[in-house]
Amino acid sequence: MTAATTRKARAFRGTHTEGRTPEELRELVSHAGAELELAPAEHIIEWAVATFGDRFCVTSSMGDAVLAHLAAKVAPGVDVVFLDTGYHFVETIGTRDAVEATLDVNLITITPVQSVAEQDAAYGKDLYKTDPDLCCKLRKVTPLAESLNEYDAWATGLRRAETHNRVIAPVIGWDAKKGKVKVSPLARWSDEQVEQYIADNGILVNPLVYDGYPSIGCWPCTRRVAPGEDPRSGRWAGTNKTECGIHS
Repeated sequence: MTAATTRKARAFRGTHTEGRTPEELRELVSHAGAELELAPAEHIIEWAVATFGDRFCVTSSMGDAVLAHLAAKVAPGVDVVFLDTGYHFVETIGTRDAVEATLDVNLITITPVQSVAEQDAAYGKDLYKTDPDLCCKLRKVTPLAESLNEYDAWATGLRRAETHNRVIAPVIGWDAKKGKVKVSPLARWSDEQVEQYIADNGILVNPLVYDGYPSIGCWPCTRRVAPGEDPRSGRWAGTNKTECGIHS
């Protein structure tokens, strides 16, 4: 693995499975996608754990701990992967630390090959201004793809209600670029369902969410959102960019 990685000893001991071929994984998606489309989020995670064992992980951007909490209930000790771009708000790092301290998960932090200073030296200062797509590729897309090499499937907190680009996000899908099964247990959840789950279960939430940041990314490319604005309008404001590339 090229991206730097730190982790606790793996606690999750789900049913171990050998890595499947892309053809086998796509076949699983074709059958499971329709069967699980209307299933509760917990059942979707249960299917993923039973199917992939320790070749399944959860990813989290630490906007909140809803997905990590659900996964920890189903599979205590499950791998939760967090991508530290070097540009995160301090509140996001604090939320990651709180998740690791309070939930029964194996928190794995991955980082890009280059530090921010090294990237500045190689590509010029503040690449996020001059070429935001390349910055996202170097600090997000490539490190995450490399970190997923040991997994057959990964779960995301992707929800269809978040943007128009995500309305067709399948609950169980095939990520052709990564060659992985992409599991989105919360795909059908509304904003109200997320808020209710947080309230009912005392879920950790990044403090920035309550400070006008409903969608949180790297600090140079995220601004506050005014009431009534699209929740993701604070991401890459003033540009045509709407996604970092992880989900495209």
